[in-house]
Amino acid sequence: MIRVRNLTKTYPVRDGRRTILDSISFDLARGQKLGILGRNGAGKSTLIRIISGAERPDSGSVDRGMSVSWPLAFGGAFQTALTGRDNVRFISRIYNSDFERNIAAVDEFAELGAYLHEPVRTYSSGMRARLAFAISMIIEFDCFLIDEISAVGDARFAQKCQLELFEKRRDRAMIIVSHDAAYVRDHCDHFAVLHDGQMHFHDDFEPAYALFKDLIGWSPPPDTAPETAPETGPQTASIPAIQTTA
Repeated sequence: MIRVRNLTKTYPVRDGRRTILDSISFDLARGQKLGILGRNGAGKSTLIRIISGAERPDSGSVDRGMSVSWPLAFGGAFQTALTGRDNVRFISRIYNSDFERNIAAVDEFAELGAYLHEPVRTYSSGMRARLAFAISMIIEFDCFLIDEISAVGDARFAQKCQLELFEKRRDRAMIIVSHDAAYVRDHCDHFAVLHDGQMHFHDDFEPAYALFKDLIGWSPPPDTAPETAPETGPQTASIPAIQTTA
């Protein structure tokens, strides 16, 4: 289980500090898939970077009772002066994993060809994301952190990612952060909305999506029939599986 307790994160701005996460608490058990909706800049990526250990909170704690991936499609952990191959070797050593097996799997999956032997600094952002995703698949984590992974690669490569992650590893826990509501709906069984530093939890997609639209001020075009009004106020009580704590 992953236990997040009173997680707080602020960043300096011109007139002081902006609170991105304000005492966030929840539990994620094995096999659960939590989708977090939020507009750009809401703090979604900051949250999973903290859960992964790539960034530190101002206060609060993350107790990782299972192995956790780095944010998928996040290439910040790479040594850009090294080749893709050497990065695979480095990560294989860290996780005490078979390098020859891993490099063969990465070569086949990422489809980087000769670029696998070139410095990562020469890669496009898409190539870095593909390498990051491929390496994430060779290390068998209990929980995968997914940050807008739907944007990685072309349609064929995206389909490969879907198969590897959501079919072959459907028994793993996942935290998916996105502003793409359909992606969250299709891949998650629990939902939350991150807005103004607060997490609002729901056990069904529709009330979470309604709240998300309400908080960002979304309204349908004039020639479209109005949708059902969202719930009044955020749902803050604990939901059956994703447990929140005071």
